[in-house]
Amino acid sequence: MKLSLRLRPIAFIGVLLLAWQIAVSLHPGHLLPTPLEVLRGIGDLLQHGLLLKYIVASLFRVTWGFALAALLAIPLGLLIGWYSRAEMAFNPLLQILRPISPLAWIPIAILWFGVGDLAAVFLIFLCCFFPLLLTSIQAVRSVPAVYIHAGRNFGLSPAAMIGRVLYPAVMPQLIIGLRITLGIAWLVVVAAEMIAVNSGLGFLIVDARNAGSRYDLVVAGMIMIGVIGWLLDLGMRSLERVRSLRWGYAED
Repeated sequence: MKLSLRLRPIAFIGVLLLAWQIAVSLHPGHLLPTPLEVLRGIGDLLQHGLLLKYIVASLFRVTWGFALAALLAIPLGLLIGWYSRAEMAFNPLLQILRPISPLAWIPIAILWFGVGDLAAVFLIFLCCFFPLLLTSIQAVRSVPAVYIHAGRNFGLSPAAMIGRVLYPAVMPQLIIGLRITLGIAWLVVVAAEMIAVNSGLGFLIVDARNAGSRYDLVVAGMIMIGVIGWLLDLGMRSLERVRSLRWGYAED
């Protein structure tokens, strides 16, 4: 029974590939490459050593932008959420900057950092910073008051209160926020690579389109983006199974 359930997604993907092949065969214009052509395109990228190079370049930018945003946004968000006066001071600025699309910063990023990794990392940092900041603020607001009162009754210092009460209480929400934000970062890196850099999976799609309309490579790049995004999400979801955080999730 369990084996059949695990095979269902594979069977569904096989049906989709078959439908894709049939749909392309019925239209001689070949608006899309066939699955076999896409597979050959991936083989060409592997043969020339480009696929791994582009994947590593995209992951490098996402890792740095995402990590820097988490290191800055989470402590700042916890601080703002903990002190109501800080929230009153920063909230107007946050509400003004938050709706601005990270892609709107592309001209400024290129002006400041030029065409290269720094511009892309900056854009990813921006797209991650505000969601993580707001998630952290909301997580602090959602901490049950009984936890805070209990910590104070035991005479915990501010540092101990943060380490033993606040962080454990907000971690489940932070993990959800990190998971969602990582998906946003993966979306933005592709868009940034289409404009601000000359490597990565986003660059692969644009370069393949401009270099003789290699739509097999375009679709190959799209598939790799989807597969890697799925793997990143699985990695973040695995944090939910950490024993010290398991209490924050409903049991199946």
